[in-house]
Amino acid sequence: MDYVIEMLDIRKEFPGIVANDNITLQLKKGEIHALLGENGAGKSTLMNVLFGLYQPEKGEIKVRGEKVRITSPNVANDLGIGMVHQHFMLVDTFTVTENIVLGMEPKNGINIDLKRAEREVQEISDRYGLKVDPRAKIADISVGMQQRVEILKTLYRGAEILIFDEPTAVLTPQEIKELIQIFRTLIAEGKSIILITHKLKEIIEVCDRVTVIRKGVGIDTLDVEGTTPTQLASLMVGREVTFKTDKTDSNPKHNVLEVTNLNVKDSRGVNAVKDLNLTVRAGEIVGIAGVDGNGQSELIEAITGLRKVTSGKIELNGKNLSSYKTRKITEAGVGHIPQDRHKHGLVLDFPIGDNMVLQTYYHKPYSKYSMLNNKEINKQAKKLIQEFDVRTPSEHTPARALSGGNQQKAIIGREVDRDPDLLIAAQPTRGLDVGAIEFIHKRLIEQRDNGKAVLLVSFELEEIINVSDRIAVIYDGSIIEIVDPKTTTEQELGLLMAGSKNKAGETENV
Repeated sequence: MDYVIEMLDIRKEFPGIVANDNITLQLKKGEIHALLGENGAGKSTLMNVLFGLYQPEKGEIKVRGEKVRITSPNVANDLGIGMVHQHFMLVDTFTVTENIVLGMEPKNGINIDLKRAEREVQEISDRYGLKVDPRAKIADISVGMQQRVEILKTLYRGAEILIFDEPTAVLTPQEIKELIQIFRTLIAEGKSIILITHKLKEIIEVCDRVTVIRKGVGIDTLDVEGTTPTQLASLMVGREVTFKTDKTDSNPKHNVLEVTNLNVKDSRGVNAVKDLNLTVRAGEIVGIAGVDGNGQSELIEAITGLRKVTSGKIELNGKNLSSYKTRKITEAGVGHIPQDRHKHGLVLDFPIGDNMVLQTYYHKPYSKYSMLNNKEINKQAKKLIQEFDVRTPSEHTPARALSGGNQQKAIIGREVDRDPDLLIAAQPTRGLDVGAIEFIHKRLIEQRDNGKAVLLVSFELEEIINVSDRIAVIYDGSIIEIVDPKTTTEQELGLLMAGSKNKAGETENV
């Protein structure tokens, strides 16, 4: 069998942890090979070994049958291996072309030949159907487009083998469809792809084979044809996983959150939230469904004090929060699981233990006379790490060393433990595996059953329908419809999210 990549018995250790315990992965030419595992199972570590970011303690790597030593990403690039990381590595103030050619700039004499670079980028973009504008600034393009720039970067450097690390974690459903089409074009052009993902449906839809790893150990490699999401899920987590969220009917009480005629401007000064009205009651989960960019982020930022309210009212238990600062809003009883865990959820260079008390460190027992009580902080961190299954060597490990999913579980543990009257969960399961998703959904429903109000914002329609008691559809900054998750469908929601209604078989503009 001809393999383009062979990783044989790879062992990678970090202090206190074996991340990869003698794992073997073999990639055939022209296949899409999934690498599946729970958060912290060692998937990204294994691919970082292949890309030259880490050196293994043991094992060997062969590229096209030749044994190689990949000591850096430059060596990987020279071997035709490119990696699209989960967190993009782009310079916001540069153009698309400037980012792509960085370090490999074509020259005209001693000057950079930017015109030639733009032509080359345009040619590659057209060839693979990436539809990227070479002159656009990174700061001005969508997340999906930024990902395409990362793909272009690898192709510009001559990559024949592409590694994608959780590529759909930050994409809208439409962008995911387009990315899958890009994968197919790449394979048709003779490329080979390794896809790190938690999303079982995507594996079934697009991959040829899958290698499953659990807690750093290789479990199995199997053909995707003939497998089911249920089989893959139980191989991944080592137990049966239920995909349907178990919950009783809600029993809503008084209004906890009341948003009335709310208007909020975005960063460009344009109205992003327009005369929006929304109510969330004690003992219910209200899901907000909408295409990214329809005002969800600005709404959450306004409720949590991260963005100024232009006009209108935000009330929590009858108290007007519209002019409150973030800390005062938090203390009034609002919990926030932010959609960007790195920007608004964690201080990445702090230990994970300190991150567990970011909202409460100035209260007893965590501080006294303005001095932090590290013993109490670490005690609380250990409790939450255990309760929320945060996989970390210890509470002293820096937050940035944890996998994305474990960072997310730490934030959710911190916010749920505070037991707020209103819990805002924005993309709470982004980047999580099915076992962790099941766990998070249970915790959100527990909050509801304990009489708390939960506002869930998610791009995953399946999640919105499964977890919510009511669904508010947001379009162009306003709530245009409230629907019942028991009677709605993904198709109906999709139409509403696009600004159309199709309840009686007719489509009309809203």
